Parts: sequence; structure tokens; C-alpha cells
Amino acid sequence: MTASPAVPSIVPAERAAPVRPTQRVQTIDVLRGFALLGILLVNMELFTNSLYAMVNGMLPIHGPLDQAARWFVTFAAEGKFYSTFSFLFGLGMAIQYARAQERGVNFVPLWLRRMGALLIIGLIHAYLIWVGDILIAYAVFGVILLLFFRNRKPRTLLIWSLICLLIPLLINLGLWGMIELGRMTPEGAEMIDQVFVEQTQIMADQMVQADTVYATGSFGEITSQRVRDMNFMFTTWPFIAFNVLAMFLLGLYAGKRRIFFAIDEHLPLIKRVFVWGLIIGVLGNGLYVTMIQDVSRNIPSGQLMLALLGQTYGAPALALAYMSGLTLLFRTQTGQRLLTPLSYVGRMALTNYLLQSLICTLIFYSYGLGRYGSVGAAAGLGLAVVIYLLQIPWSVWWLGRFRFGPMEWLWRWITYGKRPAMTLAAE
Repeated sequence: MTASPAVPSIVPAERAAPVRPTQRVQTIDVLRGFALLGILLVNMELFTNSLYAMVNGMLPIHGPLDQAARWFVTFAAEGKFYSTFSFLFGLGMAIQYARAQERGVNFVPLWLRRMGALLIIGLIHAYLIWVGDILIAYAVFGVILLLFFRNRKPRTLLIWSLICLLIPLLINLGLWGMIELGRMTPEGAEMIDQVFVEQTQIMADQMVQADTVYATGSFGEITSQRVRDMNFMFTTWPFIAFNVLAMFLLGLYAGKRRIFFAIDEHLPLIKRVFVWGLIIGVLGNGLYVTMIQDVSRNIPSGQLMLALLGQTYGAPALALAYMSGLTLLFRTQTGQRLLTPLSYVGRMALTNYLLQSLICTLIFYSYGLGRYGSVGAAAGLGLAVVIYLLQIPWSVWWLGRFRFGPMEWLWRWITYGKRPAMTLAAE
């Protein structure tokens, strides 16, 4: 190490250390890299439209090409890639726990420090760059994951994961049931309808305000708008928390079974996951894209419940199909040639995720190129692909010179309390 640490160490430096490049499992990096493409496809419309438009199904459609692009993103990407990252997050925890055990390191304070660093990065990202941040939620839910990581059999983790997937459906069914009970009298139905009308109008007003600020406001005004938007974002956490935890636990399950460290031994399982994930994913997401059309997301209804049923199970199922399919493909020579470039993007996942936000907000927000609201779904889809394709050679170039991406380096420094060597020559 070329300089003294600026952050106090929480464990002996010789016993806790970042993963070396030679210790990485390349398949996992490929999955991270692929997930970053999907994340950008979904996020693109949130860069050029308000959060309220997305949540309430008010995104504009400018023609059949936009409609086709919207359908593709909804069916193939929406919900699948935060599920993928959640799975990989849990898998990463299992790997780090195993390494800590091998070195006799107390894992809990190390993990808490790691989550604390992620929380700080997420807060800066959300309030100063882009409100669609997922890092804050991962940091908070990552602490909750500590309840499950120790002395839990893989089967127990699998059961808890399935329970977590069931809870959102039960919550939504319960809310719908209470509303339908309230509608049984004319007075109750009138009052409930009035509440939903008022809520819809409030959301429409918030959407107009946000659109105006992001399109024409100063950096300070946009920052104030982000604060308001984050307050709204936090209200959505109860509806995503259990889905995220479910995939965390599935990743932890895969890590405890060491599936990605012994892929050949687990081929029958991986193939079954691919087949059933594809079947359930296609059926579930087909139900979702069909039922979510022309239905209010503010007013619980039977049609909305069917849509949520399809997404609740279809999204993680298709995410598992993607991951297992890519894992199988990467075992072939052709697959390795095609997918290896993605591993460089995946090794710098945090940096590239934040870079996507920085690039897109500079393109769309008024303090940048000011293209907010002027790019349709089809053009946004194309732009997302272009940005991602540029991130591949950038990542290859960077990792040809440095051990870590810049944000990964900073994250490790805070986590391990010792500044890692950055250049390959210093390793």
C-alpha cells in the first residue's frame, strides 16, 4: 500500500481484504454486466419522465413504435433486473461471509460498515444526481438480511424466500378486500371513489410540477424536487421490500449451496430453473402486460390484482431464467466470446450504475442538454443501448489499467478501513 489509511480499520488488514481479480467468479460478473443493461432500459423512461408518471401508468406514448418499445421493456425488463441485482446482492453476501469465516474475521461489523458506505453513496446519488436510486434500499434491506445469514440451512432460506414473495400478494389482496367491503354501501362507495379521485388529482399535480422543474429548473430547484420525490419514493418501500428480500434470500441460498463455484455439479438444477423460470416468467409477464393496460394503478381492482399477480411471480421467475440461461451459455466457447465483454461492465457495476445516472441526467435535465420529456420510449430504448455499448470499451480500458472501478475502490476503502492498491502495478 502506498499511503496510510484515512479510515480506521475494523479488522486486521492481513485478515480482511477486498476480493482479488483472480478470486472472482467470471459468471457472476457477466450476470452483473447484463443486469446493468436491463436496469438502464427500465430507468431510461424515468430519466425523461417523472416518477409519478411511471408509478401511475401515465407515461406518454407518441406512436406505434413507442408502444412496441414500451411493451418490450414492460414484458422483458421491468422488475426483472432489480430482481437480478437483488439475487446477486444476496449471493455476494454469502461469498463474503464464507471468506470472512476462512480468515477468522467477525463478519457482522464488516458487513455493517459495507452497508453504511453503500447508504452514503446512495444518499448522495438520490439527492444530488437522480431520485430513482436503489442503493439506499439495498443498504437498509442488506442490514435486515443479517437476520438470515448465520446458521440457516439452504432449505430454510428457500422457504423464507417463498414466504417473502407471498406477502406482497396478500397485502394487495387484503387492501382490495377492505376496499370492496367499504363499497358495499352507497355512502361507502361514494366516499372511497372520492378519495381515489382526489389522490389521482394530487398525483397528476405532482407530475406536472416535477415535469416543469426537471425541464426548466435550476440545479437547486431540481435538488429540492428530488427531496420531494424521495419522500414519495419511501412510501413505495413496503411494496418492494419483500420482493427484494425474497431475491436476497435466493441469492444467499445459491451462495450457501456454492452453485456458482461448482456449476457442473449443479447443471440439472440450473437447467430446471431455466425451463421453469422461462415458463412461469413468460406466463406471468404476459398476464401483467395484458392486465395492466388501461387500468388505474391508484384504484385497486380485480384487473389490477391479476396484473400484480403476474408481475409478483413472473418478474423474479424471468430474472432466474435470464441468469440460468446466461450461466449455461457462458459454459460454451461461443457464449464466452459473446459474454466476456459484459464481465468488465459487471466488475465495475457500482461505477457504471452511477455513471448511467450522471450521463442521462446531463442529457435530460435542464442543467444539461435539456431534453427532458422530448424523447419517446423507442428513442430512449435506442439511447440506452448506445450508452451501454459505450460502457463496455470504457470498462475494458479502465480495468486494463486499474484493479477496481473508482466507486468500487472507494467502497472497499471505507469497508475494509485500508486504502486498496488501485493500479495493477501496485497489486
